[in-house]
Amino acid sequence: MTTLESLQISKFLDLKKWKRLQDSLATVTKLAILTVDYKGIPVTSHSSCQAFCRNVRKDPELLPYCQKCDSRGGLEAVRLNAPYVYLCHFNIIDIAIPITVDDKYLGAVMAGQVRLSDPENGMELEQIVSSKNKSLHRLKEEQLKEAYEQIPTMTYEEVVKISNMLFLLCNYIIEEALGKNLLAEMFEKAAGTDEGIALSTLLPGFTIKNIESVKKNMTNAIADAYLKNTLPGEGTCTNPVLKPAIDYIYHNKSKNIHLTHMAGLCHVSPSYFSRLFAKETGENFTAYLSRLKVQWAKQLLEVTDMPVSQISDELGFNEPGYFIKIFKKFAGLTPALYRKAFREN
Repeated sequence: MTTLESLQISKFLDLKKWKRLQDSLATVTKLAILTVDYKGIPVTSHSSCQAFCRNVRKDPELLPYCQKCDSRGGLEAVRLNAPYVYLCHFNIIDIAIPITVDDKYLGAVMAGQVRLSDPENGMELEQIVSSKNKSLHRLKEEQLKEAYEQIPTMTYEEVVKISNMLFLLCNYIIEEALGKNLLAEMFEKAAGTDEGIALSTLLPGFTIKNIESVKKNMTNAIADAYLKNTLPGEGTCTNPVLKPAIDYIYHNKSKNIHLTHMAGLCHVSPSYFSRLFAKETGENFTAYLSRLKVQWAKQLLEVTDMPVSQISDELGFNEPGYFIKIFKKFAGLTPALYRKAFREN
């Protein structure tokens, strides 16, 4: 994607539906939220914009400062590949959540318009845009003093927790939207080659109604193709009692596997299974399974373009946020950063 058109957020998100979600998030988090493009120009209207900020943005001399904050905050967030918490030109807390596709920066979700109730914990925050017209800023602060005092407050810890939650949510939604768009484009291109072509011709037995099943079958096949061959020595077990469990793990990579189920397969109690397993592998069942799935995830990140959310699903994680947490614990970085680092080497 190199053209300006390809970098448009509207190609990946239904902005009307996104705005409804944005409104809900603003209500739940008590933050003002706005989505901007890669230039810092809004692509949605504000959700829960504070009166102070609303009035500042109406001022033609001050609006460029706000837009510059949005733009620079978004760029810093994408550079870090993480939420970026900073101070705007009026020293109000803002958060930039990067929106990227294939390492291309599309824009950002801007949240914030809060003050810290414990400013001593936010001493390291950067004021990303400083005022070049201090007299204008002072005058506006005096005019809107009452509105400024009505800006809600949060602790620094609350701000960080909410920013991380928004980051995981935005990544998940973008990856889901990207997967659906790619599948739709595939069918459009195929249909374009023959005016009378039908879906049943492309994929016998499938209909438009179960197109998500098509997608699932495709990604399952891809994952299985890359993971069916393990490295020499992997999946072997010297204890015959544990062999049914080890075999099951390696032949059911997409399942969410529980210790009690494995103990049942081996016809032993969960506590005895745990002791045998730790003696055999040198680690407890949960750690072993997590490490193994992270190893498989690395393979998929290296050799496929499968979105992180799909890899999470293929490896049996309940939700992408938990997968990212486990991956970072064992690999030391997020799946997206791992893929980027691998492809840059």
